[in-house]
Amino acid sequence: MPRNQAQRMFFAFVTVVITVHAYVFYSLYVINGNTFMEYAGLAAGEKVQSVLQAIHILGGVEVLGNRIPIWGVVIIEFCLAYLLENVMGSPCSFKLACKCFNPAETHPVLFESAIICATVGLMCPAMSFLAAILYYPYNAVDFHFFTLLANWLKLVCFNFPFAFFSQLFFIQPFVRTVFKIVFRKDIAARIKQAA
Repeated sequence: MPRNQAQRMFFAFVTVVITVHAYVFYSLYVINGNTFMEYAGLAAGEKVQSVLQAIHILGGVEVLGNRIPIWGVVIIEFCLAYLLENVMGSPCSFKLACKCFNPAETHPVLFESAIICATVGLMCPAMSFLAAILYYPYNAVDFHFFTLLANWLKLVCFNFPFAFFSQLFFIQPFVRTVFKIVFRKDIAARIKQAA
């Protein structure tokens, strides 16, 4: 869909903004919410009512052994995901999809779905590896490569189903709709020129 570098960067920006917020929510609330609430309850000596309250009591989320607020987590993950999406995700997923399908002969929905699947297949393990490094329990245990590897595989197992279904059915259709609205004049000109 994007034709030039500016459009690709815009497409990646919108995708990453939505995806990072979804993953931070998924990671903090769905996967680790009970753990945060349990630790905060022990630290505060009382029952904690919400994940946000627990993170506030704990002083933030531990990243590289330091506690930072949730907005800091979002910024760090956004920067890493945006860089990876532009350097590896988009270019490689398009090439992988082209190895399986000819874009000129394949229905656009099928080809776009192939790109989405390739992107998830590349980005999920890469971002999960970065998350395993960022959120490694440096203060609780000594660093061990096998612990990092186990944490990475656990994150891939948690994140891949969420990534696949959210990207395929929610995030990418929404991003493509936003893209069509923002670049409607360019898209109309291309359609007119092709006809």
